[in-house]
Amino acid sequence: MEKNSKWENTQKKLYAMVSTGVTDSTLNQFYDIFSTLALVANLVCAFAATFENLDAKYGTLFDYVDEITVVFFAIDYVLRIITANQQYKGYTTGKAIGKYVTSGYGIIDLLSFLPHYLPTFFPAGAAVFRMLRVVRIFRLFRINAYSDSLSLIGNVLSKKKTQLLASVFVIVLLIMASSLCMYSVEHDAQPDVFKNAFTAIWWATSTLLTVGYGDIYPITPMGQFLGIIITFLGVGLVAIPTGIISAGFVEEYQLATRLADIEREKDVRFIKASIDPGDAWIGKTISEIAMPSGSIIALVIREGETMVPRGDIEILLGDKLIICAESATEGMLEDVKEVILGRNHPWNGQKIKDLDISRQTFIVLIERDGRTIKPEGDLVLLEGDKVLIYTKENLRKYMKEPLF
Repeated sequence: MEKNSKWENTQKKLYAMVSTGVTDSTLNQFYDIFSTLALVANLVCAFAATFENLDAKYGTLFDYVDEITVVFFAIDYVLRIITANQQYKGYTTGKAIGKYVTSGYGIIDLLSFLPHYLPTFFPAGAAVFRMLRVVRIFRLFRINAYSDSLSLIGNVLSKKKTQLLASVFVIVLLIMASSLCMYSVEHDAQPDVFKNAFTAIWWATSTLLTVGYGDIYPITPMGQFLGIIITFLGVGLVAIPTGIISAGFVEEYQLATRLADIEREKDVRFIKASIDPGDAWIGKTISEIAMPSGSIIALVIREGETMVPRGDIEILLGDKLIICAESATEGMLEDVKEVILGRNHPWNGQKIKDLDISRQTFIVLIERDGRTIKPEGDLVLLEGDKVLIYTKENLRKYMKEPLF
């Protein structure tokens, strides 16, 4: 049991280290910085190697950088497999590994190093494998964990995916219809240009998307008339997904503005406590601890990792607890914000897990009708709820201070 516990703690530390944006320790910060620099160095060397004069002078250096960074990518992939059950909690180890390996990031992580070694075993496919190396550039998307502004792009695309798919479907239909019409009109006049429907599709795509290379164009009056109509339709259709994305950004901005206008904030004080040797709470789960009426354990900090306390979390020696008492206004922890949900508040009627909030923000407590409620992910927020929120940066600042 003790061996399993040590291995689980090791997994948690490794997962915190490889998880982008977890910067609660020097090691985690260093790993994130080194990971980003390794990727940037790899891409810069790959780009620079395409210049003959640079490759002739620094080719050996480029090769060394490529070898070192690819080894790092491979090690990173292995670490993520080892810690997969920390990322996908509730799954068996095998299923958790399977979910990571088949996920988008898992495939990108694999392709960031595997094509480098494949030519050794399959020399005939070297050109294809070199092309696959470009996939590693998508690892840069991991930096969105540092910035909610970057995450905004993903939020907009996710919320508007139905409308975007519908607009793409309409564009594809128009391309197919335009290509068939133009092929029917122009094939007899230009049999070598509009050879088949596929060449007409190329013309329709370049025209509808306003590229207009000019390598294929209609010469008959009817074909030119159709070309004018299709060009106008293309301008309008390309504007549809652009408008959808623009509207999404406006909605996200208005949401942030409404949050600032609607919520009422005030400072709330919490109490910090540390679990020392001989403490009666050691070995007990959160649900087994008898807290005074109106009091609640809001957060558990263990070895630099912040956890929202579930009922089955066991208190261990060295844990630091953030305790809130409804009647307590004096304590050690400040800068917690109280958000009172009004009728028009965007959080009203939303589940906690569905809230669009910063990754650095924790909901630590909810007060409803004089009762204290733990912030479970499936809990639906209601009008009149008092939601106490705290940011990770503030928490990190206070945990550096000595406990009382």
